[in-house]
Amino acid sequence: MKPATRLLLVAVAAGVLGALAGRWYGHNHDRLADEAPAAGALPQTSPAASAGAIPARPGDPLADIRVADLDGTLVELAGIAPGRPLLVNVWASWCGPCVEEMPELQRYAARQGETGIQVVGLALDTPEGVRAFLERVPVGYPILLDQPGPADASVWLGNTQGLLPYTVLIDAQRRVVRQKLGPFAAGEIEAWVGQPL
Repeated sequence: MKPATRLLLVAVAAGVLGALAGRWYGHNHDRLADEAPAAGALPQTSPAASAGAIPARPGDPLADIRVADLDGTLVELAGIAPGRPLLVNVWASWCGPCVEEMPELQRYAARQGETGIQVVGLALDTPEGVRAFLERVPVGYPILLDQPGPADASVWLGNTQGLLPYTVLIDAQRRVVRQKLGPFAAGEIEAWVGQPL
């Protein structure tokens, strides 16, 4: 099979998987929102609660989260871009909706320049999976890594449902401002970031 044909088949398969994941998300989004606990409450069976993680809520200070960069060096999340807000997007290379929203995140990050909001990707994935993905879909913002689990960095950032993508806005004083479960649509990031508190 020719490389171009193989690449086309892979792209079609990825598109179908992404569409199915998006359809599942759209179908289950309202049900998941209805099942979500009241603000500030953790469900009794939350893996985060049993693993000792304390999920953040809006207004909470950012926990001491240390994860690896692509070279394996530990990075303190709060230490990235001092004095600037952070938009932390939790994703994985195998997550269709995550992959679909990455070009939008890249466009937003590129418009921020050196003084705006710093976009940070936090991949719950393997280093090999992330590197292979970024070779195909490069981004200009920092990418960090963590292993998925009941007390991974996304849980500390407030993702008690364990679904992806998950995004958190953190202000310059390193307090959690806003949290979003699910992908951004085109043009949605600016409106979401700019919502009044």
